[in-house]
Amino acid sequence: MDTLSRVSATASEPVRTVALVTLGCARNEVDSEELAGRLETAGWRLVDDAADADVAVVNTCGFVEQAKKDSIDVLLEAADLRNDGAARTRAVVAVGCLAERYGSELADQLPEADAVLGFDSYAGLSAHLDAILQGERPASHVPRDRRSLLPLAPADRPASAGVIPGHGAPADLPAGLAPASGPRVVRRRLDGRPWAPLKIASGCDRRCSFCAIPAFRGSFVSRPPQDVLAEAAWLAEHGVREAFLVSENSTSYGKDLGDLRLLEKLLPDLARVPGLARIRVSYLQPAETRPGLVETIASTPGVVPYFDMSFQHAAPTVLRRMRRFGGTDDFLALLDRIRAVAPDAGVRSNVIVGFPGETEAELAELEAFLVAARLDVVGVFGYSDEDGTEAASLDGALDPAEVESRVARVGALVEDLVAQRAEERVGRRVEVLVEEVDGDEGLPVGRAAHQGPDVDGVTLLEGAGEAVRVGDLVPAVVVAAQGVDLVAQPVP
Repeated sequence: MDTLSRVSATASEPVRTVALVTLGCARNEVDSEELAGRLETAGWRLVDDAADADVAVVNTCGFVEQAKKDSIDVLLEAADLRNDGAARTRAVVAVGCLAERYGSELADQLPEADAVLGFDSYAGLSAHLDAILQGERPASHVPRDRRSLLPLAPADRPASAGVIPGHGAPADLPAGLAPASGPRVVRRRLDGRPWAPLKIASGCDRRCSFCAIPAFRGSFVSRPPQDVLAEAAWLAEHGVREAFLVSENSTSYGKDLGDLRLLEKLLPDLARVPGLARIRVSYLQPAETRPGLVETIASTPGVVPYFDMSFQHAAPTVLRRMRRFGGTDDFLALLDRIRAVAPDAGVRSNVIVGFPGETEAELAELEAFLVAARLDVVGVFGYSDEDGTEAASLDGALDPAEVESRVARVGALVEDLVAQRAEERVGRRVEVLVEEVDGDEGLPVGRAAHQGPDVDGVTLLEGAGEAVRVGDLVPAVVVAAQGVDLVAQPVP
């Protein structure tokens, strides 16, 4: 990590190696890169493959049931490496949301893990890993509601906040390790992609009845603008062309810093960071999306007109049971405002079907909304009970088979709708950020401005020539659609 002084092993000290395996969302990716920076600063050598590492650190996801299962499966796979004579792995450590949420309970049920560590252990992770390699077993994290760690009033939180994963504050590093000048960033890139997530806040103050995230991620805390800008500059220095702003609720950014419109002020500053070509904002709450924020996202050069709207449903009655606001009329009016200032804006969302008490009429209203909304991407999720949430105790729970049937029904509708929306973009001019060159066809593959990372589809560039490289921004015209994906040809 070239922004921090490194502590290298002496000739008498063996090199310690660690692999970070990241599951879940882009916010977890930021946390992993901060952990990577901390460990590299403490003298660890980072490797890509857990089989080549003394310690495999698995950054788990604990959001929904399938994510929990995937995290446990990966932990077990890493533990199996200890019995593989060809692998170097000596220890497996669980961190991340699953570890924070379940802690000692997870450790009891998963003895294959050598440690289950919560967020409060991140600052001292190097010492924990050293102890594990010496045969010790650190005490497992004891879960607690992290909302209790900060004052109720948002304005009182900045002075009380401790180390928050992904916020990159170097104040807790040992003396002499933080840089004396330059961007104060504790992070190490773990991939060579031309885009990177950049965390602007953590936690959430909303109380959606289906969501457990606030209990294990804590209350909402904004990162100071100067820290966000410093990390953006650091990312640009490391080849990043698009910064993807992430949080649990980006529309709340700044409320604890005394300025609820701080995001509108931050975005133009981020767009001026040398080397960054794109700024993309994720996770906007419809009820908190202000006209000024819409205008800023839609009209600021360098900020892509992309709106990641957390609708979750459209029937007002379902949304009230979810403890959310709005409904079909409000959401369509918001989409009209967005498209009035940015006709080609990308809009994506997620919806939950099969929520307790959801009637056929409410499901039909959701379907009618999706038809009218003309969204670019929609993730369709079936409701499942989450530990400690209000929704788990609501009346009217649907049979799991019925939930699955509704997921299939809405999913099929969405597949047709997003394909139609992609077809509408044929003939439109786009600018494609090249992310890779396809090995089979030799075609550059990237994303247009309306396409977010990983889950929003891609754009294939036909006839781009061999001169196109990863990280290039290529102007093109869309000539075809393949489901949610586009095919485009470069233009001068």
